[in-house]
Amino acid sequence: MFPALERELKQEALPDPYEDFMYHHLQYYGYFKAQRGSLPDCAMHQHVWKHNPRYVLNDSFGERDDLISHTLQKEQLPWSTCLSSAVHKQREAVSRDSLMLNSPLLRSKQLLYDELDEVNPRLREPQELFAFFSTRGPLQAPRWPIECEVIKENIHHIEWVPPQPEYFYQPTGDEKVPEIVGEEKGTVVYQLDSVPTEGSYFTSSRVGGKRGSIKECAVTLQGPEDNTLLFESRFESGNLQKAVRVDTYEYELTLRTDLYTNKHTQWFYFRVQNTRKDATYRFTIINLLKPKSLYTVGMKPLMYSQLDANIHNIGWRREGNEIKYYKKNTDDGQQPFYCLTWTIQFPHDQDTCFFAHFYPYTYTNLQCYLLSVANNPKQSQFCKLRTLCRSLAGNTVYLLTITNPSQTPQEAAAKKAVVLSARVHPGESNGSWIMKGFLDFILSNSPDAQLLRDIFVFKVVPMLNPDGVIVGNYRCSLAGRDLNRHYKTILKETFPCIWYTRHMIKRLLEAREVLLYCDFHGHSRKNNIFLYGCNNNDRKYWLHERVFPLMLSKNAPDKFSFHSCNFKVQKCKEGTGRVVMWRMGILNSYTMESTFGGSTLGSKRDTHFTVEDLKSLGYHVCDTLLDFCDPDQTKFTQCLAELKALLQQEIHKKLNEFGQDMDLEGSWSDISLSAIESSTSGSDSSLSDELPVHLRNIADEFNQKKKALKKKKKKALQTRKQRNEQYQKNNLMQELKLTEETLERAGYASTLQKQPTFLKNSENSHSSTMKNEKPRLKEMQLIGRDKGTSLDPSMTTVILTKNKEKMQSKKLGVTVSCTPKRSTNSSQEPVPGMKPNWPKNRYPVTKRGRADMVVYPSLHIYTYP
Repeated sequence: MFPALERELKQEALPDPYEDFMYHHLQYYGYFKAQRGSLPDCAMHQHVWKHNPRYVLNDSFGERDDLISHTLQKEQLPWSTCLSSAVHKQREAVSRDSLMLNSPLLRSKQLLYDELDEVNPRLREPQELFAFFSTRGPLQAPRWPIECEVIKENIHHIEWVPPQPEYFYQPTGDEKVPEIVGEEKGTVVYQLDSVPTEGSYFTSSRVGGKRGSIKECAVTLQGPEDNTLLFESRFESGNLQKAVRVDTYEYELTLRTDLYTNKHTQWFYFRVQNTRKDATYRFTIINLLKPKSLYTVGMKPLMYSQLDANIHNIGWRREGNEIKYYKKNTDDGQQPFYCLTWTIQFPHDQDTCFFAHFYPYTYTNLQCYLLSVANNPKQSQFCKLRTLCRSLAGNTVYLLTITNPSQTPQEAAAKKAVVLSARVHPGESNGSWIMKGFLDFILSNSPDAQLLRDIFVFKVVPMLNPDGVIVGNYRCSLAGRDLNRHYKTILKETFPCIWYTRHMIKRLLEAREVLLYCDFHGHSRKNNIFLYGCNNNDRKYWLHERVFPLMLSKNAPDKFSFHSCNFKVQKCKEGTGRVVMWRMGILNSYTMESTFGGSTLGSKRDTHFTVEDLKSLGYHVCDTLLDFCDPDQTKFTQCLAELKALLQQEIHKKLNEFGQDMDLEGSWSDISLSAIESSTSGSDSSLSDELPVHLRNIADEFNQKKKALKKKKKKALQTRKQRNEQYQKNNLMQELKLTEETLERAGYASTLQKQPTFLKNSENSHSSTMKNEKPRLKEMQLIGRDKGTSLDPSMTTVILTKNKEKMQSKKLGVTVSCTPKRSTNSSQEPVPGMKPNWPKNRYPVTKRGRADMVVYPSLHIYTYP
């Protein structure tokens, strides 16, 4: 009855080529070390390797034998705290004698059976296309470059919101500027030796990092009276490289640059032990690279006390006095460095404390959160977790698809998509906290969240650069490059995270419209939260890309600043996510910048942002999406009117700067917005570095092949018929040109006044009603542009005849109106002077009920007026 199955039973004794291949393949990559004879049979092999905790540890740690023989509880690994119960269930499942494990019929890689051997076979998902996020076994531990040493301790911080606002530091002007003495006059108390810098590049990775025993990088205490601080940063997202003791309670700190580079030092995260309560310590970071910083306008570093967390349930808090950010005095002619110095008093003796540039959010934090979502029976129904790709080091880049199941295929097809991502820059952990707030709300039981899941498909990549987050980079991946400058890359193997993200969105655009794309970032030089967008040249959607940011500023007035938003597309930003996605066809494409500092607006003025403040922005993004797509377009049209008023003010301001005074009532909407708006020079960005040397040839060869193919296509020989047609077209164009010159001499030339240089000149009388801000149509397209008439040779005589008749029918006394006409719909314009009555929702109170909107898929149709 099943010939294929009978053949498989007959060949049972023969070795399986696939199993042979996988055995050697997995052994090569260090997934397990067991001898061939000790492995289970083919059927059990795959099941045990995938589910047995011992084999998971074996595959993760490779040759570190001392870890293989112990359980997860004994090792106290960073991910064990959130996975211990899952591991226990796994052991019980593997220890049971199951008919499934011994059945020779399970050699198929596509059929799955229940553990109790119930006959309920189902197809397995294609593992290479969409890797399954297993909720039954421990997650893969973070993989580090083989040069990195990693301590085994579990680093965990509690979430906590300060009961009182944490105000900015007020400089007194008397802050000390300590002299940098270095290790010549001081004592090195902590130093990392083998740190890969510029000139080297990533080769391989493994869980646990560097092979062999972990040596002590800090000094050894001489006794209980020795008050030397013990530093450590060899944990996830840590990046301290060296500490020099220059006085009893004074230390100079050097940050590790992004791996395989010699720059990008701004993020810091490290631990100190052996503290003294009554002493005043001074820390000075001596190798920062940014000439401007929020530390100059009151930002404080973050401190975390382990004893306070355990005893008083107090988490991260802003601490520090005598804070000063200044340029380091050097006469060696090299790149200038900047220093950050502050003083601190520790709350306890013999405490373990941490310092950070911002609230850390590690790769393990994300994995534990996603595991809780996958194990939630309700959330897992509308949130599907998949592997988008593997990073350069082999860490999983997760993709979440969030939407409620549709009742019909038509309802599913009608849904628009929203794409959100974060942590392309690993040191900008504020993006992860906003993302967490968004996920908390969209996965909740709130009526608004259910409505959003009904009308949208959310594609979420919560951590684009896991490698950089793990090793403590500020800006780069393990390729040593800023990923947010390479979204147009052709090098899939070098930049897998963004290559797969771009192609995921490309496939998504083929299936449905993407309403909004937003990438969450952090900003180290400006306060508040704001968006960078792109100007749309299509007058049909003029100013529409600014509506969402304006709505968001109204929903979060004490955190979000519309004034700080910018919509200019610069040439140096062509490789960023927002510009690439915009050019792919997503009108509302944004970069959300959230400050490392705090707010200068409303009730939160001059206070630092907390974790809850950032998470609330995730909620406000959801809230604003509902306002943006509300079938009642009142808010949308009010925002458009307000944007037009703001733009008029900017235009008059520019005209005053040029010493001109003119009435723009009739032509102000034809202005080039890019000429008015300033550049995003305030953006916390860096110039794009070239590709690494070992990759330039690959890209060059690929581009040369593309150019060669294009040249071959262009040089195709024309037939005699084609040459004759081209000759007739050229003759036709000459006659049309003569016709136009005759009309101009007869007095039909345009009488439009010349506008200032930064205003868009109207090309002809139809420029504002048709094809606005598009390049002037070629002469070959002018003839039939209204009715789509082509220049077929057989039609040339007819066209010429009609043009001549048209000329003869006109008289010289006829006047032609050249004033651009605009079709206005008064029903969509708000009453002049009317201000939006915006609801003031507070997080996490749910939005007003929208239960009366029954036909959910129809809501997204009314996006634009």
